[in-house]
Amino acid sequence: MKSDKKTLVMPLLLITLGVGWLLTTLGITPAIDWIWTLGLAVVGLLAFGISGVDKVTVVVGPFFMITSLLSILRQTDRLPFNVEVPMLVILSGVLMLIARSPLIPNPKWIVQETGDSQR
Repeated sequence: MKSDKKTLVMPLLLITLGVGWLLTTLGITPAIDWIWTLGLAVVGLLAFGISGVDKVTVVVGPFFMITSLLSILRQTDRLPFNVEVPMLVILSGVLMLIARSPLIPNPKWIVQETGDSQR
């Protein structure tokens, strides 16, 4: 019987959520909204998982994963909100510049017209 790696995602996500929640409840780790934080990271990972690497996912995936990390830093009082937001704006611009690289393919769902098809 061949194991499907896609079936690992939900159990591992639930285990991670539960461990984070338990550690927060026991006072071992600072109070973090684990559902929100993991949700952001999952959206970033799903962008790559669903569409692969393309000009859109190179922006969306890392943006949400880094947003998740910054959320943890903010919730643990290591990063003020008024610093987090400008960092996310800068990150957006940097990721958009990276996405312009000709090495990164266009998304498959974008239909590109050629000059011959307009005649």
